[in-house]
Amino acid sequence: MPFGSKMAIIAIRPGLEDDVRTVNVADLKNRLSAYLKQVREGEEILIKDRTDPIALIIPLPAGNDVDADVGVLVASGKARPPRASLSPAFWALPAPRIPLVRAAGAVSADRDESA
Repeated sequence: MPFGSKMAIIAIRPGLEDDVRTVNVADLKNRLSAYLKQVREGEEILIKDRTDPIALIIPLPAGNDVDADVGVLVASGKARPPRASLSPAFWALPAPRIPLVRAAGAVSADRDESA
């Protein structure tokens, strides 16, 4: 589910409530466009369900040319944006010669290990 290239929704961290704008779920629903405009302008918004903080909407870092899904991972600390573009010489290298079944098996095994 893409969120656009300028914001992400991540879990909250303790002690955050004092530093950011706080809104309740009902107000967020009623004025979502206005709050998203504030996020685009750099503001963080903490969302509460009654008195319980449940999520934080933050702007994504500017200048990173990453798609929305990667942007969400970057914002949550699970990935890092690239430091530089790949050189054109990289794209001229021959593709690896590995059967698709073997590549899929390696990915599957890696996912099983990280679960």
